[in-house]
Amino acid sequence: MTAAVAVTCVTGVLVVQASGDGGARPAAADGRPGPVRAEAHTRPLKTADQGRSASLARSGTEPFSMLGVTWADPEAGVTGTVEARTRAVGSGAWSPWLRLEADSGQGESGAARGGTEPAWVGPSDGVEVRVRSGGGATAGLPDGLRLDMIDPGRGGMAPAAFASDGDESASPSPSDPEPTPSDPVSPEPSPGPGDPSEPAEPSPTESAPTASPSVPASPSAAPTPAPSPSVSTPVPSPTVSVPPAPPSTVPKPAITSRAGWGADESISPEAPGYLPGERIKAVVVHHTAESNSYTCAQAPAVVRGIYAYHVRQLGWKDIGYNFLVDKCGTVYEGRKGGVDRPVMGAHAYGFNAETTGISVLGTYTDTAPAQAAMTAVARVAAWKLGQYGVDPAGTTTLTAGAAGRSYAGKTWASGAKLTLPTIHGHRDGYNTQCPGNAFSSRLGALRTLAGGPVSGLAITSVTDAQAAGSTYWTRSAVTVNWSAETPSSLVKRYELLVGGKVVATTAPNVLSAKATLTAGSHQLAVRAVHQSGRTATTAPLTVVAETTAPTFPGKPALALRTGTVEAAAVPVTLSWKAADSGSLKEVRLAAPARTYGPTVLSAAHSAKPAVATTWKLTAHDRAGNTASASVAGTPVILQETSATRGGTWTSRSSGSYLGGKSLSSSAKNASLSWTFTGRSVSWVVSRAATSGQAHIYVDGVKATTVDLKSATTKYRDAIWTKSWSSSAKHTVKIVVVGTSGRPTITTDGLVYLK
Repeated sequence: MTAAVAVTCVTGVLVVQASGDGGARPAAADGRPGPVRAEAHTRPLKTADQGRSASLARSGTEPFSMLGVTWADPEAGVTGTVEARTRAVGSGAWSPWLRLEADSGQGESGAARGGTEPAWVGPSDGVEVRVRSGGGATAGLPDGLRLDMIDPGRGGMAPAAFASDGDESASPSPSDPEPTPSDPVSPEPSPGPGDPSEPAEPSPTESAPTASPSVPASPSAAPTPAPSPSVSTPVPSPTVSVPPAPPSTVPKPAITSRAGWGADESISPEAPGYLPGERIKAVVVHHTAESNSYTCAQAPAVVRGIYAYHVRQLGWKDIGYNFLVDKCGTVYEGRKGGVDRPVMGAHAYGFNAETTGISVLGTYTDTAPAQAAMTAVARVAAWKLGQYGVDPAGTTTLTAGAAGRSYAGKTWASGAKLTLPTIHGHRDGYNTQCPGNAFSSRLGALRTLAGGPVSGLAITSVTDAQAAGSTYWTRSAVTVNWSAETPSSLVKRYELLVGGKVVATTAPNVLSAKATLTAGSHQLAVRAVHQSGRTATTAPLTVVAETTAPTFPGKPALALRTGTVEAAAVPVTLSWKAADSGSLKEVRLAAPARTYGPTVLSAAHSAKPAVATTWKLTAHDRAGNTASASVAGTPVILQETSATRGGTWTSRSSGSYLGGKSLSSSAKNASLSWTFTGRSVSWVVSRAATSGQAHIYVDGVKATTVDLKSATTKYRDAIWTKSWSSSAKHTVKIVVVGTSGRPTITTDGLVYLK
């Protein structure tokens, strides 16, 4: 790899504790959790090929979980490849070769050494390293190459009482340092008394913080304990003025303090630095690279590992990032100085003087961060930018403190003005892959999360109302339900609008609201107010409130119909007409229970003979109003023996006939007549291929001629019916036609409805 090849993210590592016993962290005198001491081990690399390659042979080591390769000159870099592989504790299995990136692009001045990004490798006790300079390089590798291994120490998250609170601008003083490890650690040079440890890049907008003996150091700066003999003692910088902590336009998220993740303040006693202009203009987003397999309980150890590598191995004054976020959405205080103040970080070379840095633990080249992490980054970014009136969804102009090149190939000179999104990736201001392709593709969504408006807002349903197409109908009260993609922690409130006016307001985690509507048509919508104040409103929904009940313009009717007559079931037709001034939904029959759509006007049923049956119908409109109507009727079977005969008829017996008997005749003009009082009548016959025809007279007037011929044999077939609007006395007479070749007809009686 040559110097022009872009690197992955700034320093970062995902660390798990090398020991599995989860030992408790020591407690300070005030009961707060004490610091956790990380241990470091180093091994020199052996150079070869006239300084163009270096290596460390496979060998056993003290336990470690993170490693990096460092060199003597902090301004130098490796223009080739740096690779390592490790032996896992327990299994003894060797990992594949892991490539380390050699340029963090963070810009910490006064660094003691240069180095690769640290890489989490899991609990390990063996290692092998190989380094080779790029083929196009004219110079060899930098001097003083060595392997640095970090054990971040035991202990996880602090108890909730100490992890975070409403104002975490300061960290508690550390307890006394732990005994010095027996393993030798190479001394790390520290900035001299005159070095304020500000970023290396000169900037027209930057100036050193004003010294003020009368103003104490930031409360986050711990008192310096007795130094470890194996680590050189950093010289505290002069007391600096502490800039104000302006209120933000959005709520502050919970932040785990440095004490909460176990920062050993004894290794970084220098007072913090602050932005020269005391104003944050942008947020730079990073990932720490390498692995996403850490657990949320291990995340504090991850942060401690990054801290130890930055400070003890590279000689930085403190951890480079201002904030760190794990995949479960926990936010950690990074560089000391006060989370609510414009602390100068070391995370974006050339742009540290006007930005704050947030890094997500993990690598996001192929996989985007979890929603919890995205939400946490958005909340921190919005809060910090809100302190200075900066729009998270807008752009800003930054002054480059050094010449540079972006990952996309854009170049600029020192002092150049660059317009960038107020939330942007590290790659936008440095030639690095950070924060990874997958994360970079989600930066637009991150800006929307932080700056609004609420995304994905939609009404999902309206309770106590019925939909007809795009219109809902209700009697009066409705409950509107909605959903949104933006997490509730970034939402200020929701509002239910009726006719454009707010009728109900809900908390961010409540996704429904009630409204009582007056009669008439209304336009309902939901408006979401993002914490930024930006709003999003759903498309309006038409809801009609009405209390007018449906009607039955005419009384339901019951009539006999054609079909097979059984001893206990006579075919009937129930008919009706329902109407509604708004929107008729359905008509329901009580017994037998049936539901019919608004366009259905009749239904076939059967009724038990000689039993009075009431048929109750209820019309329902979509608003929930109802109206009922009913009709009653009793089917009566008149056997053929009750008819008045004319001509010759022959009696027949069979279990297939009604009552077991029927009358048959082939004599032309033979007749049968029945007189009854009712409103509907049907003639019941037996049919076959040889059956003939008959004339039917109603009240002395010929009504029709019926052909009884049927390809299949049928018994008890109601072949003809007639109905009247009201019950009256009627006479029905059948006359044999005497059809040539098939003169015979067989009758099974008459049915009427009274």
